Amino acid sequence: MRLFVAIPVPENIRAPLLSISSGIRGARWVRPEGMHITLFFAGEVDRAQANDLDAELESVHMLPFELECRSLGYFERGQRIKSVWAGIEPSDALIYLQDRVEAAAVRAGLARETRKYKPHITLARLKHGRAEDVGPWIGAHDPVLLPPFSVDAFTLYQSHLAREGAMYEPMVDYLLR
Repeated sequence: MRLFVAIPVPENIRAPLLSISSGIRGARWVRPEGMHITLFFAGEVDRAQANDLDAELESVHMLPFELECRSLGYFERGQRIKSVWAGIEPSDALIYLQDRVEAAAVRAGLARETRKYKPHITLARLKHGRAEDVGPWIGAHDPVLLPPFSVDAFTLYQSHLAREGAMYEPMVDYLLR
């Protein structure tokens, strides 16, 4: 099974992001229920590893905190833009949570992430994204002015790959308290 750990995005943040989710040629826009802030991508794991990951994630404890989404941006690979996203403002609490989740995953036998953590909400994926398509869209919608939102849980998701894009199934919620 293909797993990842993420913070679900609340409806009051998803709705305004959904309202700007059009206008880039060739973009596959993320469905609102698929919007999340990834904390750790586990990838393909077997049932035993999934159970170990769940047990380790149960040991992650901290108080709820707030996040803010303020900017838009993109990830590129080579000359192509691969995705556009809404950026999450730097937060010590979020970095602490991400570090604790990754440490739990490592204790469960999973490999540590090699890329620097960049908290974001993916809005669209592009196969042949070009600056001339993405630049004007970002210019028209940035900055994003959304209210702060409370993070009081994170979730272990299973990702199901399909032709129309990945479908995310929440498996376990972990409350912050």
